[in-house]
Amino acid sequence: QVHLVESGGGLVQGGGSLRLSCAASATGFAINRMGWYRQAPGKLRELVAAVTIGGSPNYADSVKGRFTISRDNAKNTVYLQMNSLKPEDTAVYYCNAQAQRMIGGNEYAYWGQGTQVTVSS
Repeated sequence: QVHLVESGGGLVQGGGSLRLSCAASATGFAINRMGWYRQAPGKLRELVAAVTIGGSPNYADSVKGRFTISRDNAKNTVYLQMNSLKPEDTAVYYCNAQAQRMIGGNEYAYWGQGTQVTVSS
């Protein structure tokens, strides 16, 4: 199994910064892409940022230039540095890992439990 543990959410004023971390336990699995999604009340879950095992990132247009995703493959950990936060960034942020068994097989999506990010105006 792949188990994801997130940390770093909280309450911050608009214009402030937060850093999210997600550590994956994945014995026997190879983790491919890792990323962050968010879900605000009444809205669908959306991709915020993701990074491949090779380090190539992609971002939602709404966070480009403000958020930075990074990854430590040796620690199976992904980070999301969030700067210039806005009230519309308020949501539950979920860590995602796309992983497959090292012996082969399909790739599946695994999710963390979510961490709340609240940005006050």
